[in-house]
Amino acid sequence: MKGQTIIKNAKIVNEGKIVEGDILIENAIIKEIDTSISVKSADITVIDAEGNYVLPGMIDDQVHFREPGLTHKANIETESKAALAGGITSFIEMPNTNPQTTTVEKLEDKFNIAAKSSHANYSFMFGGTNDNLDEILKVNPKTVAGLKLFLGSSTGNMLVDDPNVLEKIFSSTDMVISVHCEDEATIRENLAKYKAEYGDDIPMENHPIIRSEEACYLSSSKAIELAKKTGARLHVFHLSTGKETNLFSNKKPLKDKKITAEVCIHHLWFSDQDYAQKGSHIKWNPAVKTSKDRDQLWDALLDDRIDVIATDHAPHTLEEKSNPYTSAPSGGPLVQHALVALLEKYHQGKITIEKIVEKACHNPAILFDIEKRGYIREGYYADLVITDLNSPWTVNKDNILYKCGWSPFEGNTFKSRITHTFVNGQLVYNNFKVLDVKAGQRLTFNR
Repeated sequence: MKGQTIIKNAKIVNEGKIVEGDILIENAIIKEIDTSISVKSADITVIDAEGNYVLPGMIDDQVHFREPGLTHKANIETESKAALAGGITSFIEMPNTNPQTTTVEKLEDKFNIAAKSSHANYSFMFGGTNDNLDEILKVNPKTVAGLKLFLGSSTGNMLVDDPNVLEKIFSSTDMVISVHCEDEATIRENLAKYKAEYGDDIPMENHPIIRSEEACYLSSSKAIELAKKTGARLHVFHLSTGKETNLFSNKKPLKDKKITAEVCIHHLWFSDQDYAQKGSHIKWNPAVKTSKDRDQLWDALLDDRIDVIATDHAPHTLEEKSNPYTSAPSGGPLVQHALVALLEKYHQGKITIEKIVEKACHNPAILFDIEKRGYIREGYYADLVITDLNSPWTVNKDNILYKCGWSPFEGNTFKSRITHTFVNGQLVYNNFKVLDVKAGQRLTFNR
């Protein structure tokens, strides 16, 4: 669909400021931003955003959409639709699918699936293993988001645990290397102890003791040491402990950093006090830890030691989640509720809207060199989200869009709602309805 749209009377949140004005979208691009843009033709679609905020679409740098091979849990089509409802207009998907994305051929297969089925903009991480360095070296960094390494086992085990291989990978690529950091030996030792006491039915509140602070810190500190030694560009995914935040610095702007960090919604929202009520629905790897850890993650996010907010959206079926501890998989669905959860923290005085936009929109674009997205700027793609900060709604089975059909936020009332989402200039979501428009494009990179 081509044509023009004007968003009128918006509070535009961009680059640390909130400015009242209008946005003219022409085809896929933001054509003009001004205090007032006149409607010169009856063919122009006008959306009055009076009293509401317009944000750049969120760029989620870590999702698991489960396709191919695990599509009973989720697929690119269903989860990209849920992402649009959550104000996420671009996503970077992880390699632990079935088959795993560890060859260039399998990577291209995923791009082909997304080209046909994704409602949001998309890219993928290439997966590193103990024995695929040759394939890693074939990857063109201009066409893919980056490289993902699991330094602790997680869903669809792709554990890289050979120190020589790790050093070779770190020394051989210019791509952003994103890592899942948990020390496997520490976890196995802790798990054996609890299995000896409880068998398979370990109480869920022991999850952060089994996948402990020490397991996280040991692994992330080693990864950072290796990055410093080799000069690699390292991005540490989903920090979950206060201790780890001390490994990162705010002394340079993001564009000049070689070592960066991400925090996810669940580690900013939940604490170990929530296992009693939520059980396996908040079982993630790395684990949700103490309220003190959560406070320290917030501190590091706000003082710029942590650079990016993401979801680690990783759905499983309710049936899988209802298994005993050792067989209940880790991960949960989050893309539909990430932005409204962050806006709830704004209402609570925890974070400004400008900072949310910086961490969830601007910074992923900077970190991954994403071309013409993540900002509200003339000449950029019109990936935009209109939010009403005073329109409460409650998460329930009827309004959940995830294929798995559940959310850790069920029963939660959010003060804010997303009223409109635009992807590449096209209205794709409007007041609880995903429109039958596939506007997503493959992300491109300035490298």
